[in-house]
Order: sequence, then structure tokens, then C-alpha cells
Amino acid sequence: MNICVFLSAADLDERYTGPAKEFGGLLGKGGHTLVWGGSDTGLMKVVADGVQESGGRLLGVSVDFLAAKARAGADEMVIAKDLAERKRLLLERADAVVIMVGGTGTLDEATEILELKKHGHTDKPVVLLNTAGFYDGLREQFRRMEDEGFLPRPLTELVFFAEEPVGALAYLEESRGIA
Repeated sequence: MNICVFLSAADLDERYTGPAKEFGGLLGKGGHTLVWGGSDTGLMKVVADGVQESGGRLLGVSVDFLAAKARAGADEMVIAKDLAERKRLLLERADAVVIMVGGTGTLDEATEILELKKHGHTDKPVVLLNTAGFYDGLREQFRRMEDEGFLPRPLTELVFFAEEPVGALAYLEESRGIA
């Protein structure tokens, strides 16, 4: 399975890097391909290291203005002209999506895939990996959106919240009939 992971390129502490490395290792051991922003910095590097060290493939989609930070040695690296093209390519190449901890770029990518699902333009499974409770507030906001009628589909049809890397991958494999 080609699994797109949206996450930060920032250097973060162990409470975030440990689970990212673990998830990357699980992806690689499962024979999956990481589809990611292609950066060789921060959490993007950590998850890619985990995938590569455990035998998985790396398919990066960087963007022109960040190409200097692209990971050398990826199995495939595509350079998009801008962020909109990058998001489109990431989603085109993915069978499933995992949203890990990140900033505004990650949030932008997350809301785009959820909007596509909401309107029936994709049926790809989406997992929000809530490492260290990072997305507790966002989960509460999504629930409020659902409760107050802003979501035309149940939240459970849009996104699965996982607290641990193993649960995230298990959900994806089960939803794609792999497990």
C-alpha cells in the first residue's frame, strides 16, 4: 500500500520523534511505501528513516522552493512547482493517508483530504495519529462540527483517530483488506 503521511519537517522532541520512527518502522516491515513531502529534516526525516531501515520504499514529493532539502536516496522523488501541485500529487499517489503532528501546512493538507472525503471525491482511508494528545482539541472541534450540523457525513466516515502507531496501521490495513 502507498501510505501518504502528512507531518512536520520541524525538529521535535522524543514524545513526537519516537512514535514517528515507530510508525515508519511498521510501514517498512509491512512492505508498504511511504508517500511523503520528501524532506530530509525533522519528523519527515525520522519517519523516512524508519521506513527505509525496515525495508520499505520512499516516494517523495517535494516542492520547488524546498528541493534543496529533499532526501537523497529516496526510491523516487518528484519535485512539484508549488504547494497545490504537491498536495495533488501526494494524494494521487496514495492509497491511504495518515495525518501526524505538524503545523499549518499539515493542517492544510489534513483539511483538504477530509473535504474531498466529505464530498465523496475520494474513499481513501484517513487516520489522524493523535501522538501525545496533540490533536485532542481538533478532535473536539470536529465533534462540534458534527453535532451542530456542519458535516454532511458522520465524522467516523471521514477520519479514524488512532492514539498509537500500531493502531493507525492496523486500521489502514484492515480498511484495505490487507490484515
